[in-house]
Amino acid sequence: MKKLKYIAPVLIAIACFGLQQAKATTTYSLSAGNPAISGYPGPYGSASVTLVGNTATITFTAANTAAFQYLFGDGGSVAVNVNGAFTLGSITGTHLPGFGFQACEGYSNGGASNQDGFGSFNLNIDTMGGYTTSSNSITFTLTGSWANEASVLIANANGAFVAAHIFVAAFPADPNAGALATGYAANGGAVNTPDGGTTVMLLGAALGVLGMARRFLRS
Repeated sequence: MKKLKYIAPVLIAIACFGLQQAKATTTYSLSAGNPAISGYPGPYGSASVTLVGNTATITFTAANTAAFQYLFGDGGSVAVNVNGAFTLGSITGTHLPGFGFQACEGYSNGGASNQDGFGSFNLNIDTMGGYTTSSNSITFTLTGSWANEASVLIANANGAFVAAHIFVAAFPADPNAGALATGYAANGGAVNTPDGGTTVMLLGAALGVLGMARRFLRS
């Protein structure tokens, strides 16, 4: 009986940990292209925001269609308008086969800058090089104080939360073939993406564990 009483606190701790791990994602669709690329079908990609404690992780993912591949590159490769004070952390990304950085090339903090047609954003991530160093995803972290994922970013004067510098390539993208066009895209709205029922399942599991713990303690 005493062993069960020792097990109960462990089960409670596991349940609490599971609840802490459950998180939602706010996703912005890069569905609005400026005139330079508006003739190509959107969305051109997406930007997702997750928040754990005071660290937000933002991932831009390029889209493709049956005919076109979109990539992020050059100055203002991706941009966000952050709500409140923040500190930029690590910046990473991925490239399609044949694309990539040469020595001394990489990502950098471009600070506040304008994204053509979509106004100014207080954080831009730049990529050294041009089309051949463009990325199909870019991820970076921010440290600050936000209530939830949806409050990490805020609309700029043009009503945009995120934007990106887009290279349009024929699918599959070939670094030797060059880009068909280049321009900018911004969000057409934010969607709070459900976590696939993870939070509900974890909550149910936690309540079940707590119920078991209570029965153990009464035994």
